[in-house]
Amino acid sequence: VRLNGVPSISTGIIRNATANPLDVAAGVKALMPQIQRDLPASVTVVQANDLSVFIDRSIKAVYTTVIEAVVLVALVVFIFLRTLRASFIPLVTIPVSLVGAFSLIALAGFTVNTLTLLALVLAIGLVVDDAIVVLENIFRHIEDGLTPFQAAIKGVHEISFAVVAMTLTLAAVFAPLAFTPGRTGRLFGEFALTLAGAVLVSGFVALTLTPMLCSKLLRHNPKPGRFDRFMESGLVWMTGTYTRMLRWSLAHRWVVVLVMLASAGSSWWLFSTAKSELAPMEDRGVIFMPVRAPDGATLEYTARYLDLIEGIASQYPEIDRRFMFQGGGQVSTANAVMRTTDWEDRNVTTQELARRLLPQVSNLPGVSVFPITPPSLGQGFRERAINFVIVSGDSYENMARVGQALIAEMQKNPGIVQPDSDLQLNKPEIFMEVDRNRAADMGVSVDAVARTVETMLGGRVVTRYKRDAEQYDVMVQTTASGRTTPEDIDRIFVRGRGETMVPLSSLVKVREAVSPRELNHFNQRRSVTITANLTPGYSLGEALKFMDEAAARTLPPGYARELNGQSREFRDSSGSLGLVFVLALLFIFLVLAAQFESFIDPFVILLAVPLSMVGALAALKLSGGTLNVFSQIGLITLVGLITKHGILIVEFSNQLRQQGRPLMDAVIEASSLRLRPIMMTTGAMVLGALPLALATGAGAESRQQIGWVIVGGMALGTLLTVFVVPTVYTLFARNRVPGEIKTPSLDEAHAGAD
Repeated sequence: VRLNGVPSISTGIIRNATANPLDVAAGVKALMPQIQRDLPASVTVVQANDLSVFIDRSIKAVYTTVIEAVVLVALVVFIFLRTLRASFIPLVTIPVSLVGAFSLIALAGFTVNTLTLLALVLAIGLVVDDAIVVLENIFRHIEDGLTPFQAAIKGVHEISFAVVAMTLTLAAVFAPLAFTPGRTGRLFGEFALTLAGAVLVSGFVALTLTPMLCSKLLRHNPKPGRFDRFMESGLVWMTGTYTRMLRWSLAHRWVVVLVMLASAGSSWWLFSTAKSELAPMEDRGVIFMPVRAPDGATLEYTARYLDLIEGIASQYPEIDRRFMFQGGGQVSTANAVMRTTDWEDRNVTTQELARRLLPQVSNLPGVSVFPITPPSLGQGFRERAINFVIVSGDSYENMARVGQALIAEMQKNPGIVQPDSDLQLNKPEIFMEVDRNRAADMGVSVDAVARTVETMLGGRVVTRYKRDAEQYDVMVQTTASGRTTPEDIDRIFVRGRGETMVPLSSLVKVREAVSPRELNHFNQRRSVTITANLTPGYSLGEALKFMDEAAARTLPPGYARELNGQSREFRDSSGSLGLVFVLALLFIFLVLAAQFESFIDPFVILLAVPLSMVGALAALKLSGGTLNVFSQIGLITLVGLITKHGILIVEFSNQLRQQGRPLMDAVIEASSLRLRPIMMTTGAMVLGALPLALATGAGAESRQQIGWVIVGGMALGTLLTVFVVPTVYTLFARNRVPGEIKTPSLDEAHAGAD
């Protein structure tokens, strides 16, 4: 072991399965000064690597994101409502809902981790939505001349159905996610339940605390200030412009239908052409380099290459600790761990550093080296992206040939680097056959031959001695220069009859051969596992598609293919999340059908989903993102968010039609009156998610993916929804809605008079 070129002794600290890694790391750091005091002055205790640093930094980064989201949401509320009194009301919802969410986290036995905190960041934009809708409706009635108390009663009565529907819809979106199988399901079950809990609490607060605060704090302002008048004129202009555009779109509904169909087609094209992977590669502040020398290489051979690797890494100022250790499993293997400086102290990511190191270390002759960055979702530190398993009942020799043929195909793909097989039939061995008759004639037992070879080549502890209260082992072994080649065996002697020394070469025949390093099985069948790494920019989805095509060309009859490790988890999670997406749509449809007592209204509302997908997938593509568990969770969340706009428009249209308003007039008035709360909730959600999209530091890669999905989906989806939902409502609306007042036509009125 060496740390920054200094010979060292390493001690690994492994936490229990239920222990908090941050608590363990803090405890170890607290012990280090005490350990240092007990050691000689020439020995220094330092940390070579600490995997808890990434957890600590990422959680702190999420805390910062929470504060940024609160400030931005408060800014949106203030701009639309123009008074501090009104702005205070929805902001009270944030701490109340977060405290309620933390209570549910504790009740469910969850921990405060990056995923639950990520849910709370999104919750900040979500929980104010219901309060904004209630507040805006009450504020509108106060401006129309009602007292605050009367406005609170009337406003919450008008909007309560929509708030309940929106809250239950969002909770229904996350219900399937909580029951997703596998490791991905266990991870994001906490995310889903935390976010759903915060939404349920916010819905309750919006219907209870918000109306009470409105009745006490809101006042009609007879003399608005300059800023108030400027903002009001801008909002009036926005509403008037929207109303005129909506009238035009309702008069040309075929244009809106074409836009809707084009959006659906674009969503499908963007989805099918997007790159896919299990999770984005995060900058965890460490680069891991496994080193493999040829079988039979000595410690000294491998150590020479570690010196070269360390020299290459020392050229980069971003790498401040170079931790090298060898001989942990096999003499011919070693590992190099490069720890980087803090995220704030460097301008390049570990992925970029690994990309720069790759050509330098991979060109070293005599060893196989590849710099990798640890995966994001807790997979093995040394696990490679591609883990492709060939299974068969054929002989291992034939399977090795098939595996090499597949590796030859992989080497033609520039996106796949350093493919390797776990079936190696070239492990060097030396067979020593003892001539038993000759050994018996010389008075040498076979046991004496074996013990002599073991002692001289492998070493044997024969005794111990003490000196100055220290105990030392005494080992007998030939010097290193006398045990490097098979010919050195000829210079070994063994004691025979009459104390004569008999050369070992006269008693044994030495034969060099090769044998398998290991023979593996997968699902009780003989297997060959092909592993490889991927170059930056080449996704796991593309790699597995290529592997399936290459295997179809290469594998003979009787051979099957399987996936393992990260590759298997990627394929399983992709299938399960697709099912979750369909179930989320089904759950929303059923909840809305029960709320609206109709199958048509939920259908109209859900037509907004493909509109939001266009913006989400376009933002993901433009930002360089991929389809992974984080972005897919964002897409599922977006389904619940975008339906809230449709619920507001459809519910208010139904209310106006119940009062006897004609269909077109009801739709136009409902859409115009609901435009402000829709714009406010969209602004709150977009700006609440913007800190995620622009995140930096530890774990930023995963937060950016879900952030851009929400920002792009809500921004473009809202713009299209406010035109598409009213248009489709007029096409599919029922002739009557429950409780509608029948207004007679002109002919019916004359007939009644006659």
